Amino acid sequence: MNDSIWDWDRAWEVLPLLLEGLSVTIQITVLGMLIASILGLFIALAMRTPSRWVTAPLKFLVDFIRMTPLLVQLVFVYLLLTWVPGYVVGFVVLGVHYATYMSEVYRAGIEAVPKGQWEAATALNMAKGRTWRAVILPQAIRNTLPGLGNYAISMFKETPFLFAISVNEMYKAGQDYGANTFSYIEALTMVGLLFLAVSYPTSLLVRRMEIRLA
Repeated sequence: MNDSIWDWDRAWEVLPLLLEGLSVTIQITVLGMLIASILGLFIALAMRTPSRWVTAPLKFLVDFIRMTPLLVQLVFVYLLLTWVPGYVVGFVVLGVHYATYMSEVYRAGIEAVPKGQWEAATALNMAKGRTWRAVILPQAIRNTLPGLGNYAISMFKETPFLFAISVNEMYKAGQDYGANTFSYIEALTMVGLLFLAVSYPTSLLVRRMEIRLA
């Protein structure tokens, strides 16, 4: 490739900075997924309650979060809670945003549990709480693992939005390097390759999981 377009020295020079940013990106993804997985399950369970005083406002809140852009949510919360570090705002907002989608995955997993499982638990006179813990949730969560894995990959790929709230993740590290050296092509190409290097093997693992659990 023409040196005026691509400079290998710049590409290798930016790599350590991007790997530091990748570490931050992975940390935020893991923490965000932890929040999304737990909160999404609580939302799915809360939506099964018969009380409209619970389900109606919760459905409105879930729909509101889903229908507003993630970038807007990040910037709004960052500007509203100025005393909270951008790093914390990043993984919390990502976690809450994806929890609304994961709640649907959990709902589908719960509904996929055969009716006979519920009837068997009732016939054994199992308490409702124990039925959920010992019978329903283990099967439902097993069914939802591929879906949760796909959302983890999506969350990982959306971390560049944290650039807007000054979180030093991988994309921001590349942008900063490009701004200082005017080598945007090398920096952002390496960013894309690192995203691919992490997300592609993960997607293959999720596909294998889908096949195994089918």
